Amino acid sequence: MTKMKYVSMLLLCGALLLGACSGGGQGNKPAGNGGETAQPSNNGSAGGEDESLSEVELIWYYGVSQVSPDQKLIEDEVNKIVKEKINATVKLRPVDFGSYTTKLNTASAAGEKFDLVWTANWAFNYDENVKKGAFIPLDELLEKHAPETLKAIPSFTWDATKYQGEIYAVPNYQTITSRYGVSLRKDFVDKYGFDTSSVKKLEDLEPFLKQVKENEKGIVPLMLTGPGTVFEPFMYGFDDSGVRIGDDTFQSNWLEQTPEYKSFVELMRGWFEKGYINDDASTVKQIDSIYNGKYAAGLESAMKPGYEAEKKASNGGYDVIGVPLTEATTRRTSNITTLTAISRTSANPDRAMMLIELVNNDPELYNLLSFGIEGKHYEKVEDNTVKIGANAGYRAQNWVFGNVFNGYLVEGQAADTWEETKKLNESAFVQPTFGFAFDDTNVKAEYANVMAVKAEYQPLLMTGTVDPDKYLPEYLEKLRNAGAEKVQAELQKQLDAWVAENVKK
Repeated sequence: MTKMKYVSMLLLCGALLLGACSGGGQGNKPAGNGGETAQPSNNGSAGGEDESLSEVELIWYYGVSQVSPDQKLIEDEVNKIVKEKINATVKLRPVDFGSYTTKLNTASAAGEKFDLVWTANWAFNYDENVKKGAFIPLDELLEKHAPETLKAIPSFTWDATKYQGEIYAVPNYQTITSRYGVSLRKDFVDKYGFDTSSVKKLEDLEPFLKQVKENEKGIVPLMLTGPGTVFEPFMYGFDDSGVRIGDDTFQSNWLEQTPEYKSFVELMRGWFEKGYINDDASTVKQIDSIYNGKYAAGLESAMKPGYEAEKKASNGGYDVIGVPLTEATTRRTSNITTLTAISRTSANPDRAMMLIELVNNDPELYNLLSFGIEGKHYEKVEDNTVKIGANAGYRAQNWVFGNVFNGYLVEGQAADTWEETKKLNESAFVQPTFGFAFDDTNVKAEYANVMAVKAEYQPLLMTGTVDPDKYLPEYLEKLRNAGAEKVQAELQKQLDAWVAENVKK
């Protein structure tokens, strides 16, 4: 199969790395940067305070599973470092993931002043907010204030962030692959002697779910959330543009009409009716403390090296076993799952970029944000491995802040986790339409209508909450009425042109 070494060839085609579902209108460019024009420190990085810099205050919004009681303590410690290095202080404003998109959409629409903001393809949507002008272009700021960060991240990942040729966010560099499968609580696997090697497809999970349902009171066999449960095309032989893997004609399929989609929603419905899936699946936005340690299995889309240890830390301390159902693949969306942008309302964009450079290159600051204070929130078990306290007053997701390869490993992760992650990034299967850019300009109204219908029906169908015999035909009819066929035709037209220029030759 095609490997990552071919990515550079695709990038020469000049297409923006936009997935078919992200849109790519060519409207007016978002607002440019303004504010201070301070120079970087003499060493060309954020590594030391420049006496010419006046003190400023920065505001940083980002997502967390749950806001920690020791948050103010962490902020105080962060500012000891930031004040010394770039003569700034920062107000950390974490927001739980379940509320993050709504909170930040409201703040952005109201013109609230803040500087740094976390964004993703799945929360406070990166593409949508770039088109709205919520973020400023960063190319000049990166060259001026973040040369080390610019060098550390692969060029194809930077290209994934571009809109009309400009970068609007800094990737928090981690795994850039997707690998689909399931995670199972090890104690239940051991208790029931379940052979995980027998699981080759989702349907093979049913014997395990059945045993948990019949014997484990108070445990959800399969925990799902509305926003987090989707039909994964690659698991069923398609790429993100709806092209079947191996189809040299590059015909895009309307996925909701395929037998594979119907099979998936029927499977979820059957499991829901049997009580394997949590009753509130369609409305639960995230798995928080209410559910931690209270479910036996979950669906996964980013099964990176060492992820089982991270899962353990957020699932009541229970060991999990990962069962991949696909090989690793790279696509545009897997390159933009976590990014940091600078708001158009920032009064200090230069200093904000200096902070991004500092977080991405100062291990002390990065690990403080990611894990808290040594001796209070975690203990070192090896030079680069930490054990997080069971009742620690501070928890965060390291992939929200910056380059994870500069940070600690969590107890249970192998010493070579970062090296293996980098190898996987370089060897993952490249999707056939990697590099294709769908531009929704000609179907903007229809595209918006289609997305609204999907937002209404997908959480219900994906989680098995409603009967697909009734709701799938209804869903398809509403998609047609919204203009899905016109959108699909426009997608195919653009894809044909892209293939003619970039593949046939």
